[in-house]
Amino acid sequence: MSRFFRSFSYAVKGILFTIRNERNFQIEVFVGAFVVVMMLFFPLAPLERSLIVLSIALVLTLELANTALERVMDILKPRVHPYARVIKDVMAGAVLLATFASIAIGIVIFLPYILAF
Repeated sequence: MSRFFRSFSYAVKGILFTIRNERNFQIEVFVGAFVVVMMLFFPLAPLERSLIVLSIALVLTLELANTALERVMDILKPRVHPYARVIKDVMAGAVLLATFASIAIGIVIFLPYILAF
């Protein structure tokens, strides 16, 4: 069981590292927290709440993966392959695409409630 808790603590350390060192992740966590507060304020259906939580989790997870990949690429910097920049850009594009999808989901879910308010 202690191995489980040790693995859990490593995961938390990774998240905390990213919160401290990555501006985009800080913004995404702030926006995600704001959306969760809005989710608690409006009487959303369980499916709507689930979609919002999944959207937030997807963006944050992809940002964590992006950060890890960027660190690996930085380690390899002395022998940078021409594809290193492409790999970083593709991962950043994945985060951006997930962010746009999450914004669209948020608009579709929240707009009727906001307009009715």
